[in-house]
Amino acid sequence: MLRPLILLILPLILLITPAAHANSQAVAIDYLQGSDDIKGVRLAYRPYTHHLVSDWFGEISLYWEASVNVWEYGAQNTHSSNVAFALSPVLMKRIGTVADSYPVYLEAGIGASLVNDREFAGKDIGSHYQFEDRLGLVMSLDEDDSAQVSVRYMHYSNAGLNDDNPGLDFLSLSYIHHF
Repeated sequence: MLRPLILLILPLILLITPAAHANSQAVAIDYLQGSDDIKGVRLAYRPYTHHLVSDWFGEISLYWEASVNVWEYGAQNTHSSNVAFALSPVLMKRIGTVADSYPVYLEAGIGASLVNDREFAGKDIGSHYQFEDRLGLVMSLDEDDSAQVSVRYMHYSNAGLNDDNPGLDFLSLSYIHHF
């Protein structure tokens, strides 16, 4: 009886325990330009970042990101909107610098999302439950990584768990502030 309780509480403790690194938390705001002329805004929060060392990949970072997305489609008279909530683990790897001062990172992640309306932008996306996939480049605006910008490809899909699975694709431009 105690073991399941510990297994339930331990991840919650890890979520609220501050990391020992500076700039471990972050907030982000994204502008999304999607397929079929879908536009949107995405607000995200990263409670902590883990810095890991791997024999294969060297130094990498792992962060969890919780986000809310607001998507809009169509002209004002035929306008529709949708909201999605997502939770994604994301891996980041430093791949270089710009002008020997500004670190550049590659990031990739696959998470889960809950979409409010499964019929959106003239499509039936098949399910309220979608996967959130991302691949992006992140550049720091200063040497201590407190401010960053990113460009990402983001894809939402139910991965074939439903017969309807057209997916939604976005190009994301983001500003990230670490604290």
